[in-house]
Amino acid sequence: MHDWRFLARPEQLSPAGDWDIWLLLAGRGFGKTRTGAEWVRQIVDNNEAGRIALIAETAADARDVMVAELLRIFPPGQTPEYQKSNRRVTFHNGAVAFTYNATEPDQLRGPQHDAGWLDEIAKWRYARETFDQFQFGLRLGDHPRQVITTTPRPIQLIKDLLGGQEGKVHVTRGHTFDNRSNLAGRFLDRIQARYAGTRLGRQELAAELLGDLPGALWTQGVLDTYRITDPPEMDRVLVAVDPAASDPNNRVAQDEPNENGVCVVGRAGQDGYLLEDASAIGSPNEWARRALQMQKAHDAEAIVVEVNQGGALVANTIRSLDANAEIIEVRATKGKHVRAAPISSLYEQGRIRHIGQFAELENQMTQMTSNGFEGDGSPDRVDALVWGFTELFEDLIETPPDASKFHRRRRAKGWMGR
Repeated sequence: MHDWRFLARPEQLSPAGDWDIWLLLAGRGFGKTRTGAEWVRQIVDNNEAGRIALIAETAADARDVMVAELLRIFPPGQTPEYQKSNRRVTFHNGAVAFTYNATEPDQLRGPQHDAGWLDEIAKWRYARETFDQFQFGLRLGDHPRQVITTTPRPIQLIKDLLGGQEGKVHVTRGHTFDNRSNLAGRFLDRIQARYAGTRLGRQELAAELLGDLPGALWTQGVLDTYRITDPPEMDRVLVAVDPAASDPNNRVAQDEPNENGVCVVGRAGQDGYLLEDASAIGSPNEWARRALQMQKAHDAEAIVVEVNQGGALVANTIRSLDANAEIIEVRATKGKHVRAAPISSLYEQGRIRHIGQFAELENQMTQMTSNGFEGDGSPDRVDALVWGFTELFEDLIETPPDASKFHRRRRAKGWMGR
């Protein structure tokens, strides 16, 4: 029961031949995590590596996903020892692995390795920077290798890997349903009914690397072109919130509640910057608390809130937690894609840049077209981003005269129920 050659499907076994990178592009539930962990176990057992890097999007992901899987798959008597304080896994033969996260690429500046397992690289915030720092340190042994397990997104790094620009790459592709015998039947029925044939399903289940939609207001190429790592000092910072129209606790009305969009945006001179996407599903108190946390963390001037759905209750929810919170209320009079168009133009001009990568938000952005949102659910993340940058660039955003009375902003500090 611990022989991976017996348990695995053929595509989950380490490929033969001469390769430097094994790129496993597969859908959710395919078994990517198990495959990556078993490859690490294989090179440990065969004494092919002594210093291994385990790199995930966050420190929690490295611990709770990668390390947890490694501790689970070894046979009795060979279970690795995990030292959280040192971020180190020690194996039965003395080999060691160290965990790293993709939010701090400089963690990998200096350490040397002879192997690496990189998990969900397509959604790392600093994917290219982290990947590059790791390559400089992958220099021990006769043939240092790495496995990358990820659901694909059309970021430049994935394109470079597929194009052979990062060395000898062996590509394995897989679908969620390849692992149907190990997945709950109800789960498969539900995702098939909801996502089959959709753009999200093609990416997350079939692991397709999707191109740009016709009429898309944002393209991945534009987002990648102007992406940077270090922001300048901001002249003005805002937290923008687009509360979900649905109740996150009411799962009878809908299978999956919408997210509350929470984005932190800044302006330095004539340019804008996306500093943080803190969007999440949650109750009104939870999104309000999150917005206040972001305001404090980024020293933001105010919180911009869209009040179409909740009216005064939206602002009052924030003030119930902080009576002195400064709030800018905005109300929509036009469709989401119409409001988004002027902001997308600023992106095309290179006037707005992302500080790192924001996978979930950028997925929504690239599905917003001139005809509306073509993704699943509501684009609350995009709406929050648009509200924030509309406020920051109000000098460039024209409001039709006849609509001005419907789009009036209210700004006040320290009042309740007004």
